[in-house]
Amino acid sequence: MGERISARGVALRVLTACEKQGAWSDGFLKKSLRSAGLDGRDAALATRLCFGVLQNRLLLDHHLGRLSTVKLEKMEPAVRNSLRLGAYQVLFLDRVPDHAAVSEAVDLARENSRNPRSAGLVNGVLRSLVRQKDSLESPKDPAIRYSHPQWLGEAFRSRLGREEAELLMAADNGEPPTCAQVNTIRATTEDVAAALQAEGVEVTLHPWLPDCLLLSHTGSLEELTAFQKGLFYIQDAAARLAVLAAAPRPGIKVLDACAAPGGKSFAAAIAMGGQGSVLSCDIHPHKIELIRAGAKRLGLDCISAELLDGKDCKGELLDGFDLVIADVPCSGLGIIRKKPDIRYKDPKPLEGLPRVQSAILDNVARYVRPGGALLYATCTLLERENEDVVRTFLGKRKDFTLERAEVPGDFEGADTGMVTCWPHRHNTDGFFFAKLRRLP
Repeated sequence: MGERISARGVALRVLTACEKQGAWSDGFLKKSLRSAGLDGRDAALATRLCFGVLQNRLLLDHHLGRLSTVKLEKMEPAVRNSLRLGAYQVLFLDRVPDHAAVSEAVDLARENSRNPRSAGLVNGVLRSLVRQKDSLESPKDPAIRYSHPQWLGEAFRSRLGREEAELLMAADNGEPPTCAQVNTIRATTEDVAAALQAEGVEVTLHPWLPDCLLLSHTGSLEELTAFQKGLFYIQDAAARLAVLAAAPRPGIKVLDACAAPGGKSFAAAIAMGGQGSVLSCDIHPHKIELIRAGAKRLGLDCISAELLDGKDCKGELLDGFDLVIADVPCSGLGIIRKKPDIRYKDPKPLEGLPRVQSAILDNVARYVRPGGALLYATCTLLERENEDVVRTFLGKRKDFTLERAEVPGDFEGADTGMVTCWPHRHNTDGFFFAKLRRLP
């Protein structure tokens, strides 16, 4: 039998691992919840605490730093995160009594610190916070208020202006919708909605994306009969919008060059009515198995999956595809709602990403037949990884041109072929795509 650990203990373990080991919160949290064996209610609390602290970390530190005689950066990670967990509950969770939040945080510090004074420090700081919480001043800087590092806040301000950048940062701390893309090869949207409702799921039609359902109160998605029957798959509206813009049609040959976990391959195959072929590639063997399993569940026999590095040229693929999709590795700063800790990663390594993205784009463009289409995509909002990469590519490849993206809804840039989806405007992931056409 595994070690007994509370919901708050799990949250502390995950937050500390994110700091000390550079772990990703979502993956480490799933493993920790499994090993702790928490029931549904405690697992939900651990998740809420973990994500809540990560979404508000800079704001919590702002308030805690004014109340503590010891600088937060001088504390052990476990003590610092015990304070953050207590502060988050005091400031954001109405259902948790303040005294309980303080007491639990003190216990966490006592159990996880080498310093016997840590528990007293946590107790004193959080009691001060409880006394002053109704008179705390909100930071004037939106980057602190919404816990975005200054470099990222400045990048958003330079792109959108101060007011809209604040709306984006606020949206980053919201909850993303659960989007079910209907497998129209197997069922109609109406039939899938009815099947889900019969299983107790709340379902609404997406406001602008066809054959897309917004789900809530799902429980475990994998346990739903409609999921097991392959009637839908989960994919953000922006990613499917990008595939729609590429306009795959029955009978064509498609290469999805950076395919895992397979959503764009599934979207293309469904749009093609299962007629034609989709080659889904990735550099990780375990992800190839994920794609194959997903295609099998959905009944998409036209999809095959193979190991392939997008930077390595394969002669047998040259000029071989009507549509090539390149959803390249990126900084991921458009999916902060799903991965709140991604904002805190060191920005220095991100500077080299455009070189990698350009190398992949330059290579996979060779696989597009004359007259075929190339879709470049990222889940980030930085211009240097998006528009700049496309412009650099077009400067080298005069046989490619941008093509208007036919998309539902109001999307700035659709007429030019370069579209950005924004969390605060469209309630999607932050996502960029460019539709390119190789001249005949």
